[in-house]
Amino acid sequence: MLESPDGEMISLSSLRGKIVLIDFWAAWCGPCRRQHPHMRQVYHQYKDKEFINGSGFTIYSVSLDKNRDNWIAAIEQDTLEWESHVSDLKGRASTAIAEYEVRSIPFNTLIDGDGIILSVGQRGSLLEDKLKEYLK
Repeated sequence: MLESPDGEMISLSSLRGKIVLIDFWAAWCGPCRRQHPHMRQVYHQYKDKEFINGSGFTIYSVSLDKNRDNWIAAIEQDTLEWESHVSDLKGRASTAIAEYEVRSIPFNTLIDGDGIILSVGQRGSLLEDKLKEYLK
């Protein structure tokens, strides 16, 4: 469970039942930020879709920032509209790094409504192809 910009604790398990892209990024990461326009597009395209094992799609954005102001500014600047933005503000010492075996960012893991891993490291059209694969 990690903290949102508003100080609310948000657990990944609170999104159970949806297809979730766990996305590791940081405000200082250029390649991460360049992916955001495509991620917004994918989010809007799939957020209300029905999947084989999940109702709807969302993104659980895990920031590896240390500076709260930079993190919040990047969310606003990149218009990251989904609700689940979290961080422990420990940078590369984040507990989430070890849990998900993150070696570099950007990095993501796609899970189904039961938390089963569907894919790792899918970006761009590969992510869309994977989501299409699980549509009802």
